[in-house]
Amino acid sequence: MARPPGDAQYSHVQALSRGLALLHALNQAEQGWASIAELSAHTGLHRTTVRRLLETLQADGYVRRSASDDSYRLNLKVRQLSDGFTDDEWIGEVANPVLGELLQQLVWPSDLCTPDGDCMLVRETTHRFSPLSFHRAMIRQRMPMLFTAAGRAYLAHCSDDERRHILQLLAAGHDEQASFARQPALVEQMLDKMRRQGYASNEGEWQAQQKIGAIALPIRHQGGILACINVVFLKRALSVPDAAQRYLPTLQAAIARIEAQLQASPAAGRRGGSIAEG
Repeated sequence: MARPPGDAQYSHVQALSRGLALLHALNQAEQGWASIAELSAHTGLHRTTVRRLLETLQADGYVRRSASDDSYRLNLKVRQLSDGFTDDEWIGEVANPVLGELLQQLVWPSDLCTPDGDCMLVRETTHRFSPLSFHRAMIRQRMPMLFTAAGRAYLAHCSDDERRHILQLLAAGHDEQASFARQPALVEQMLDKMRRQGYASNEGEWQAQQKIGAIALPIRHQGGILACINVVFLKRALSVPDAAQRYLPTLQAAIARIEAQLQASPAAGRRGGSIAEG
């Protein structure tokens, strides 16, 4: 006797449903990543089951694990399934290898940062691998926009509308950035300096990191600013002008490699929404 249309002819494959549930949970994760504990809580699956499924998905190329904090995120292969892939995964696929090369050339650590509301969020870093690092746990650290090289690089080169929105957000706050953001003439003077010198910098203006200096450049893609990369150093070791003279050409070359790869594969750097150093 023939089964009615749509009637299941085979038993439910629970493992497949669980794997799809994990992919869905990662796709919905607020920051594009999640830990095993968070995925377990979201899906109701036991942590051991979550880990086993993630290892299978990683082996098949659909997810990847961050070596820095053991979190998981979707991999580029997910694009073969749908357009639901989080658009910032270019960081792992394109930028991460270039950051590794940058570390080998400069030794000083670098961070790749994207805007996160009124701060810059460290998305990838070489701090944990640099023998000159003074902060090992930098992943997902939030850094002030107005007092860091990465934040200044972003503000100096993002669109006027985005800059206005960010500065309004900063001015409404109650921290040390707020009073500075409420002085638009001083802010514009600082950003003009960043543009004129050809790189953004800070020399210890961030009160929490007064011993730290940094230089930074933006990553440009499709007419906008996708992220910023800095080079971080101790002020007692060298000045900002000395750092720029020594390291800026290498940083510029690293940025150019990333931009070229993004240009060759535009979907890898497509932005999916709005988007500590020095």
